[in-house]
Amino acid sequence: MLEVHGLTKRYGDTVAVDHISFTVQPGVVTGFLGPNGAGKSTTMRMILGLDRPTSGEALVGGRSYAASPAPLAELGALLEAKAVDKGRSARNHLLALGATVGVGAERVDELLEVVGLADVARKPAGAFSLGMGQRLGIASALLADPQVVMLDEPVNGLDPDGILWIRGLLKELAAEGRTVFLSSHLMSEMEQTAEHLIVIGRGRIIADTSMAGFIAASSSNHVRVVSPHATSLRNLLVDDGVSITSVEPGVLDIEGVPAARVGDVAAEHGLTLHELTTVEASLEQAFMELTRDSVEFHGATATTTSETDRKAA
Repeated sequence: MLEVHGLTKRYGDTVAVDHISFTVQPGVVTGFLGPNGAGKSTTMRMILGLDRPTSGEALVGGRSYAASPAPLAELGALLEAKAVDKGRSARNHLLALGATVGVGAERVDELLEVVGLADVARKPAGAFSLGMGQRLGIASALLADPQVVMLDEPVNGLDPDGILWIRGLLKELAAEGRTVFLSSHLMSEMEQTAEHLIVIGRGRIIADTSMAGFIAASSSNHVRVVSPHATSLRNLLVDDGVSITSVEPGVLDIEGVPAARVGDVAAEHGLTLHELTTVEASLEQAFMELTRDSVEFHGATATTTSETDRKAA
């Protein structure tokens, strides 16, 4: 288990992490999300003892990572995949790392197979692509068979097959009862991999909830209706608690009422429905909605035609 209690990091007058507390439970993949500059990397570095907290503490298995007699067996981490001797082969890199914790060649060769680097194990790491470097970093994190695995952007540079592989690996590790803590900006992949989310913005925790609960709380969830009687249905449903917009004639997007209620109203008044669908927000939509005020830098975006039509409706 991974625990963070009142963790704070100040750089002069700048507060990078502001008194955050959370627990990462074993047996599930927990996603760590936040905009750039939110404090994710700083938090991970403090967990590993690479940055000293201004206050608070991070505990791995009930003690600080630095105090562990065998830290790599407690927590395996990937923060920077390219942080290796570029002239050393992948196998020799893992052998050298393993020598510090009593892990030998058998485990190294096993992991090279697991991460798909067996065929290039004797090539210098400096010649590796970004994706190959990621695979080597993941092998390094798993080398001492740790109970806690913490990975920062592990799918960077991976091809679709590699992304599918890492997704399965993380779920397998969690199923074994390990604690898996994952940071990524790829929302679609996080949505398919994580079961729980911790979201940070401007150094503070702004959500600590299940993936399903996080998405369900989004105001982007709505009911979509396609009907030749859309105008009549709209007039019947208009209420203080219901918001209705129209993206095109005959199509209604309805917020504030469940699909079953919409269907009941249509049936009571003999209105034909060609489509009645509950549209659930994506993780990306829910995340953008929650962190809108926590983004440090905003880019200018053009308003699309559909957005213009929706606002006009």
